[in-house]
Amino acid sequence: MMKIAIVGSGLSGLACADQLVAAGHRVRLFDKARGPGGRMSTRRLETAAGQVSFDHGAQYFTARDPAFRAVVDDWHAVGAVAPWPAAGAEAWVGVPAMNAPARLLAASHDVIWSTPVEALVARQDGWQLQGVNETIDGSHDAVVLAIPAEQAAALLVPWNAGFRAIAAETVSAPCWTLMLAFEEPLDTDRLTIRDDAVIGWAARNSDKPGRTGPEAWVIQASPAWSLDHLENSQAEVVEALSGRFAGLLGITLADPLVATAHRWRFARSGRTDHQALYDEDRKLGVCGDWLIGPRVECAWLSGVALARMIRA
Repeated sequence: MMKIAIVGSGLSGLACADQLVAAGHRVRLFDKARGPGGRMSTRRLETAAGQVSFDHGAQYFTARDPAFRAVVDDWHAVGAVAPWPAAGAEAWVGVPAMNAPARLLAASHDVIWSTPVEALVARQDGWQLQGVNETIDGSHDAVVLAIPAEQAAALLVPWNAGFRAIAAETVSAPCWTLMLAFEEPLDTDRLTIRDDAVIGWAARNSDKPGRTGPEAWVIQASPAWSLDHLENSQAEVVEALSGRFAGLLGITLADPLVATAHRWRFARSGRTDHQALYDEDRKLGVCGDWLIGPRVECAWLSGVALARMIRA
């Protein structure tokens, strides 16, 4: 049995934790966020018409691998996910929000929230996690990095130059996400917009199964537009994407209850020739969707693959 620290409580880190705990290891997860999900996040805001929610990260996911499909079937059986035909025949979403599967997994684990890890320190008694001018936790036999490639690359210095190079070379595409809510439904029958040069994806979030509250839309800029406007102000992004959105629908937008934007610097992951990375000598592992491909399913597969390496 080992005592293992996992940095990151997205689907990859949680899938890895599930497998390691099942094998008898002691696992503790650390995350800088206030709750689970990573890029399967949901933002909830209060408005004059009631609370509104936005799945402002991943919009839906598919389940093509048989092992992952079995897990999704279990989630479906307990009401944590549901099909969403508007996004395609194979599309699934979390219920009542996209982060529902991550919340379900996190509930059975020891997770320390609101705790950014700034550095790793290898000591004779094991790995120690360092925050800003303080020790977060120590004496772990192994450590797993289940975070975006860019963040993993920083923590891998100086512990594994090869892993660091793989992470540093696997660049994520950014994404500006606009969130709009309205007191009345928009005058359109469309539920989604896809593959515009400016707006890569837009969806009526309130159409998803289990959603309540006023009319809500999530509008995600294309990777190219997001990169070109990465340092724009939030107000500039709201104005530009709102105008493009209205133009694509061919309508005039009413004054919104909510109009805000979120910048994902590490949104759409890259891919490598690896499912996961594990240094047996140092007991240092890396997992995440960025190793396999930019899909929710890939995050789960990578976490499971790393757990198998550690168990072996």
